Amino acid sequence: MSPATSLSDAVQTYHDLLTDDVAAESMAQLEDQIQRRGLFFGERPLCTVLRPRFLTIEQYAFIREHSRTVLRAFDKAFQTAIAMDSFRAQFNLAPWEEELVRHDPGFRDPSPTSRLDAFFVPERNELLFTEYNAETPAAPAYNDVLSEVFYGLPAMRAFLRNYEVRPLPARPGVLHALLDAFRQWSGTRAAPRIAILDWREVPTYSEFVLFEEYFRSQGLECIIVDPREVEYRDGRLVAGNFVITLIYKRVLISELVAHGGLDHPVIRAVRDGSACMVNPFCCKLLHKKASLAVLQDERNAHLFDREERAAIEAHILWTRLIEERRTVYRGQNIDLVPFILEHREQLVLKPNDDYGGRGVVLGWLVDQRGWEQAVQTALAEPYIVQERITLPSEPYPTVQDGRLKVSDRMLDTNPYVFHGTYVDGCLTRLSTDEMLNVTAGGGSTVPTFVAAKR
Repeated sequence: MSPATSLSDAVQTYHDLLTDDVAAESMAQLEDQIQRRGLFFGERPLCTVLRPRFLTIEQYAFIREHSRTVLRAFDKAFQTAIAMDSFRAQFNLAPWEEELVRHDPGFRDPSPTSRLDAFFVPERNELLFTEYNAETPAAPAYNDVLSEVFYGLPAMRAFLRNYEVRPLPARPGVLHALLDAFRQWSGTRAAPRIAILDWREVPTYSEFVLFEEYFRSQGLECIIVDPREVEYRDGRLVAGNFVITLIYKRVLISELVAHGGLDHPVIRAVRDGSACMVNPFCCKLLHKKASLAVLQDERNAHLFDREERAAIEAHILWTRLIEERRTVYRGQNIDLVPFILEHREQLVLKPNDDYGGRGVVLGWLVDQRGWEQAVQTALAEPYIVQERITLPSEPYPTVQDGRLKVSDRMLDTNPYVFHGTYVDGCLTRLSTDEMLNVTAGGGSTVPTFVAAKR
């Protein structure tokens, strides 16, 4: 039996066990657990469906194996960019970013904790990476707690008799990445004093609470801190009476700079070596959406070995930084800007450094005049263009008006990456909208499990 068939059998078995009564009981318990555990994105419940995402052992191994090769290529691009100003120009950094990315963070990895965002089609073993969240990857704690919640649902009770279901926890990877970076930075095995750093009004604040509880359960001192509440005095970064030695940075560097410039207390403390920050300034290179264009661009093929070039060709979505130039699309030489203007229906425009779907233009959802205006904006500001793909979908059950309803939802596959080298855990987001992003509104996050028939 193929992995895709095994997966469809697991899904069908789960759905067959969902009578109206079991579904209603499970939905009531899910909603209660979401309230109890604070699983909200802003005011929206994080999950509204009754089935977790299942992967087979073979599918998860495929994702991990092929991610590793792509990550090796990202690292080569990063190392080359740090060494060569001319190559680094392809990432289109702002002047203040140029200054900060050269700062030595005191540890090896530019992104100790990160996340690849992709679409996976099991039937074809097709894995296409669309972004690399190398700065502030969200939702590992949400994923872990949702896994605990789903294990306890009545809907899982009978399923577990027939299937072995293994969670893919991500919080331990975050913890170990933080501690490893801190020990390299400090040169000691002393325990850090952790500040989870972001604005108090962000919709992901409830996840910071989950991380704070987790870090404290591991015997570590930890607080949640708004960047507006910190001071840098006498060579120490402090929040009230709490001396911060390790920053788990969830705030974007660009927002810190916009708020306080390069003299922001956090930036000064990190540059002076008074506090360790994960992820560091240099993560901005790989976080830029242009990093995928750097890997995909035919001009850079010489940087990579045969295996890496094959992985880039197979798994990196066709991506280019938008500029007046000639390039290659599907083996054909093209004039990039006229090509973009002529092929609206098959292309997507994205800002080089933004998140939550802001500024993204799906060509097939706008008219030609709107597309032309978007291309003009993209020429004036750093933007990338990517090829359109057909989004995969799966059936997911929910309860509406007291009755079970199963409907197809589009889904992505976003493996968590640690130390820039390996995958451990996976975020799955569902949506009925092609802008498949929790921040953009709607949709659900579901835990991802590896499932195998007993």
